[in-house]
Amino acid sequence: MPLLSNPNRVSSRSAPTRPPVMVQLKAVSKVYSNRIPCLKHVNLTLRRGDFLFVIGPSGTGKSTLLKLLYGAEQATTGQVKVAGVDVGALRGDRLAKFRRKVGIVFQDYKLIPNRTVADNVAFVLQAQGRRQREIQRRLLPTLKMVGLDHRAEALPSQLSGGEQQRVSIARAIVSTPPLLLADEPTGNLDFENATQILRTLQNLNGYGATVIVTTHDRQLAMLSSQPVMELRQGQLQPLRGPTTHPPGYEQNLSGVANTPPSRTNSQGLSANTAKTLG
Repeated sequence: MPLLSNPNRVSSRSAPTRPPVMVQLKAVSKVYSNRIPCLKHVNLTLRRGDFLFVIGPSGTGKSTLLKLLYGAEQATTGQVKVAGVDVGALRGDRLAKFRRKVGIVFQDYKLIPNRTVADNVAFVLQAQGRRQREIQRRLLPTLKMVGLDHRAEALPSQLSGGEQQRVSIARAIVSTPPLLLADEPTGNLDFENATQILRTLQNLNGYGATVIVTTHDRQLAMLSSQPVMELRQGQLQPLRGPTTHPPGYEQNLSGVANTPPSRTNSQGLSANTAKTLG
């Protein structure tokens, strides 16, 4: 006769614990001074390690949505939380400290023109008061991750548009933020460079970063296997949840390196970075 199992014993086959919530918007609305609503009762929940495309034409509120997440804008009503922090309640030093945990990639790169690639990336860590030894420890692995270690001493004017955007990504991730926001990161790029940027962002997501990408390029977003939502008349509408790669995915991304991120060293962004990002 078999022994009765202990009802208080936790089974080794129990379902894995769900990742913690990273982004949560509850009934968020944003109305500007012209009284025209930009966002209307938006609800959104993303967990650590999620990837989301938000698509929509220019002027639909995509940038505003991201600004709410890093505190550049305040919601008119509703609540915005990132990693459990009420972003709308932050001011001054507390807001500045919070933003260190958010990487931001802009469409127009926002690089310092008279500084090298390495200096542009290191500037973020210098502004955070990091020691020079730590800056050097993080710098090369980060540049390797975006494929720019060989361009470390180049000036922005010597780079292509795709390379400049990869510098922008490197700058956003060098401090290993758990949340990465990319605002139209491919808007100024041709298809080949755009897909390369997309591949880089997906690789970063593979390390554990939560990634939100806004774009007006529906075709590019739908080439990915990631969830897609559309901002329409101030509200988020789901277009697709997580799927397998669509037919022809690899062919459509031809010419773009289809390799996993380099796993060099746990310092900076490299092997075991998911643990660091957590």
